[in-house]
Amino acid sequence: MTAYRFLDAAFLLFHSALIVFVAFGWVWKRTRRIHLATVGVVGLSWFGLGLIYGLGFCPCTEWHWRVRERLGDTLLPNSYIKFLLDTLTGLDWNAAVVDGSTFCVFLIATLLSVLLNRRDMRERIR
Repeated sequence: MTAYRFLDAAFLLFHSALIVFVAFGWVWKRTRRIHLATVGVVGLSWFGLGLIYGLGFCPCTEWHWRVRERLGDTLLPNSYIKFLLDTLTGLDWNAAVVDGSTFCVFLIATLLSVLLNRRDMRERIR
């Protein structure tokens, strides 16, 4: 059981950090290229693997849910961000609102990443 508690904490930290990076990694010039690659991988997961496993599929969520199920947590939402919001606030957030907001943040972050990486590339060429 100790190994599952460790994995639960590790997934919580890693996945939460990944979410923050996807939302804000475009801000810093030094992280923009890796941010662009990261949103590309997330997009492939959500929409590529999503064709097989369901739109918005995330392997990190899948693996983390398997760990939490081993710890006895069987009432897990489909959305990891809903899980975080519910856990942090003690409220039961509307899944559709959370999913829509998550998608909007992802689109905005991706668009900003593409535009800023393009601008940075033009500056390097000059």
